[in-house]
Amino acid sequence: MKDDNVVWHECLVHREDRNSLNNHRSGLVWFTGLSASGKSTLAHNVEKELHARGIRTYVLDGDNVRHGLNSNLGFSAEDRKENIRRIGEVAKLMVDAGLVVFTAFISPYREDRDAVRRLFGEDHFYEIYVRCSLEECERRDPKGLYKKARAGIIKNYTGVSAPYEAPETPEFVIDTEDLCLEDSVKGVIEFLCGKGLI
Repeated sequence: MKDDNVVWHECLVHREDRNSLNNHRSGLVWFTGLSASGKSTLAHNVEKELHARGIRTYVLDGDNVRHGLNSNLGFSAEDRKENIRRIGEVAKLMVDAGLVVFTAFISPYREDRDAVRRLFGEDHFYEIYVRCSLEECERRDPKGLYKKARAGIIKNYTGVSAPYEAPETPEFVIDTEDLCLEDSVKGVIEFLCGKGLI
């Protein structure tokens, strides 16, 4: 809740000015999917490729953000909602600063993802569904979290004891169960080029 004494201060340099200086548009690319679907791997590899092309980028990674900004949040539905709200606000500032921002968050609830979308408007927000079956994600299980969730050690684990609501109308779907990393990265970059973001 905002205090009545907090007043928005208009900037003299705007996002469009920063985009012009950077020679590319800014926007938010929101990767969502189950744990171990490949969101972080894909986001970081796309960023690496775009960085090599001179695009100013940043990845907000789910685990990394929980080490600092969101270290006080757990995994209840309420905490997950606040986690995504904070990330949306941070990403909005970074997009205003002229960056192409990638997020890699399970972000299991459509309502929370839609709330972030509303912060941006249609031409600055791109939801990418990193599709991979629960069975394949559990087979990969790089951190051993599914195994712990199945054993009851981890509570409220998405896909096991907490829901994942897949996007109904994402801007793009990448199937990491069938595609190799190289083809997945290529597909995302082609999509972003087609949208005129890069």
